[in-house]
Amino acid sequence: MAMVIFYEKPGCANNTRQKQLLVNAGHQVIAKNLLKNNFKAKTLRAFLANKTIPEWFNRAAPAIKSGQIVPEELDEMTALALLLTYPLLIRRPLIQVGDICEAGFDQARINEWIGLTPEQVSALAQQNLEQCRHKTAAGLQPAL
Repeated sequence: MAMVIFYEKPGCANNTRQKQLLVNAGHQVIAKNLLKNNFKAKTLRAFLANKTIPEWFNRAAPAIKSGQIVPEELDEMTALALLLTYPLLIRRPLIQVGDICEAGFDQARINEWIGLTPEQVSALAQQNLEQCRHKTAAGLQPAL
């Protein structure tokens, strides 16, 4: 199977479930801390290549949820600068297999790309592994 480099936010429950699915499908997963990676613009842009600017962003990030940052209003240079400065804004996970890079955990795309087990594919149809299940308490949202 594939060797998957998996850039995650440590402690994220969805990222943990996503990694486990990949391991259960027989893939080797090398987890890296997305928040401490210090990507360069060109490297990060490779993960975002097939997505629109709004799709680059983690919709659960406090700055997005509060309206402080509106991805639909950003140009490419501004969006990249924000993502590089505040990696919590990056849509997770970032996944790399060989020279192919993707942002987010689109189950259908991952199944086509590197494969999941048939049991996982049917079980995944019932779940959204990209949507954060964590609810931040009102008034406790951190900046960006």
